[in-house]
Amino acid sequence: MNELSAIRINVYGRVQGVGFRYTTQKKASHLGLTGWVRNELDGSVEICCEGEAMAITAFLDWLESGGPRTCRISDSNYTKVDYTGTYSRFSIEY
Repeated sequence: MNELSAIRINVYGRVQGVGFRYTTQKKASHLGLTGWVRNELDGSVEICCEGEAMAITAFLDWLESGGPRTCRISDSNYTKVDYTGTYSRFSIEY
């Protein structure tokens, strides 16, 4: 089994109003990740995800390659955080 990991990601650019959260939820769930995605007041999107380290790497690679086709990511950063195992699925927070 792959090592379990967790990260918080902030994504900037044209990422609100373009289906970013829904596509992100679909991709994360497909990779077996749990956590959440939400819009922030400053126009960015924050993502918290947990799961196997290889799946998180694949998720970051997907974001690095541009993420959803409808958005335009201008910048992103992530921070490793402690794995908690609290989430049962990947959800959209409102």
